[in-house]
Amino acid sequence: MTIRKDNKGSSGRSYRGEGGLTSKVKKKRGLSASSRRWIERQINDPYVTEARSKGYRSRAALKLEQIDQKHGLFKPGQSVLDLGSAPGGWLQVTAERIGLNQGKGKLAGIDLLDVDPVSGTLIIKGDINDDEKLAELVAHIDGKADWVISDMAADTTGHRPTDHLRTTALLEMALDTALRVLVPGGGFLSKCFQGGAEIELLTVMRQSFDQVKHIKPDASRSESVEIYVLCTGFKGVPDDYLFAD
Repeated sequence: MTIRKDNKGSSGRSYRGEGGLTSKVKKKRGLSASSRRWIERQINDPYVTEARSKGYRSRAALKLEQIDQKHGLFKPGQSVLDLGSAPGGWLQVTAERIGLNQGKGKLAGIDLLDVDPVSGTLIIKGDINDDEKLAELVAHIDGKADWVISDMAADTTGHRPTDHLRTTALLEMALDTALRVLVPGGGFLSKCFQGGAEIELLTVMRQSFDQVKHIKPDASRSESVEIYVLCTGFKGVPDDYLFAD
């Protein structure tokens, strides 16, 4: 399964470019209508412009920035594990918030895709289900994480029930990892689909954390089915929970 960082998302408003006019892409041979619409949306999306102005690698970085601003996720000196890190926007935001450039905190990330370096961060190319790679990540953050974050999403098929199941499977993988490595009181943030996490996963989350809520930052497009589940106050692994092999 290909895991990618989903860089889509916005508030869904109608945007206008310079001079009050929406920029259009001319029809070209070999460019599909859907591709042209995507390019137009990127050109006219203020969050894309904002992300570029801040030096972020993706507009997805603004989602994490907004979530942190509203819910106060990160503190200087914390240790964080980022799952599905490509292209690195979440790593950039997290590094800033935990004070990595000031010698504070620990940050590690993993993805099936190549990710350009982020100063002070361990980035591994590989599968989160690989125990050896997970052990390497955890060793870098001194054995435990204050936060496990994930913006993983499966490549979409266009069939919503299938896409929901595939993204839910990634959420389950991320939660399983979080339960392995979080410190008491730690937190977990992960993408899921509209409608929220599956009942079984929500039950595990509510048993494991003091507070569980679904959130949608402004930088996620209103028409997008993506939302996030935010869990805080890690209490421990439920007695009947079975870790994935």
